[in-house]
Amino acid sequence: MAVLRSLAFYLLFYGASVYFVLASVVAAPLGRKRMQRFPDGWSGWHRWCVENVLGITVKVEGPRSSGPALYAIRHESFFEAIDLPAMFDKPVPFAKAELFDIPGWGRAAHAYGAVRVARDQGATMLRRMVSEGRGFAAEGRPLAIFPEGTRVPHGEIAPLQAGFAGLYKLLGLPVIPVAVDSGPLYHRRWKKRGTITYRFHEPIEPGLSRAEVERRVLAAINSLGG
Repeated sequence: MAVLRSLAFYLLFYGASVYFVLASVVAAPLGRKRMQRFPDGWSGWHRWCVENVLGITVKVEGPRSSGPALYAIRHESFFEAIDLPAMFDKPVPFAKAELFDIPGWGRAAHAYGAVRVARDQGATMLRRMVSEGRGFAAEGRPLAIFPEGTRVPHGEIAPLQAGFAGLYKLLGLPVIPVAVDSGPLYHRRWKKRGTITYRFHEPIEPGLSRAEVERRVLAAINSLGG
């Protein structure tokens, strides 16, 4: 049954993705508000397919912030990346620079509101990321980052990327760590039924040392591991 559910999921989700991606690219020049409904719809359709086709329940523990914040999210599979607009209201993802080079995707990402991350450009890139992040936060949009920088298998702990502490220091926003355990169910060819949990932790105030904020974030985002 897992194979049949997965095949149906791939057919329905990726088949519809062609429409949502093309619509996002076409709508990008028409303004942010008009085009955002297509990525939001794509994420919502993904969540519907996950719950109703794959048989995965999505559980949320803990409250989200009512004000501007930087959400530091554990990254185990593509699930939480695609699910961002379904979980948050118009989130601003910090995304790898390579993704912006994908024809069409980069233009749509800029139009939606995403921050390009190029780790090889040092302080110049960090200043630009902070400037863009502050602008989006001033609009009331939540900022979202995967601080490990890549997907990490469930149960394993990876160090946080160096740029995370710089963002935390310069943005001056509270950080809300988010644990997620999507790996065992979603990070595989044949998806499994079960429950994926998001665990939102208490905000971490601005102004802590790099060592302290990294220690607290790392412990929190791995609270569902193993």
